[in-house]
Amino acid sequence: MTSAESESARLHHVVFAVAPDRHAAVAQMFTELGFTLQDLQLTELGLHVHLDWDRGIELISPLSGSGAAVANSVEKFLETGDGVYTVVIRVPGASAAESVAERYGATRRFRQHFEGDGTYLEEIDLAVFGLPLTFLATNVP
Repeated sequence: MTSAESESARLHHVVFAVAPDRHAAVAQMFTELGFTLQDLQLTELGLHVHLDWDRGIELISPLSGSGAAVANSVEKFLETGDGVYTVVIRVPGASAAESVAERYGATRRFRQHFEGDGTYLEEIDLAVFGLPLTFLATNVP
């Protein structure tokens, strides 16, 4: 990625929320389609995740019994069925992107920030114009 590319907004990946009882089957389907999914348990968020950042797919399901806010949001989303939970846009600054979206009436669902060992990740999940978007600023490839 060139310096100019890393400084401009671009589509990063799509996040699909999937009911826990279908998660393994959906992950298997994407694997058979050629995706290389990393299997993660993000207990602090209350999520079971399969992720292929290189190819732009993430599957999420709430962990049973989790009281985490993100898990609760995913559970509520799944009440209407599986589907696109959010579209992740990589941006130079997540807070700056959120400020733009707020001017258009955005409402935030979730925010997280991690930093350490020379890496950082800031993620802001919101809805604007009915579109589920997540702004991601990171130096993790």
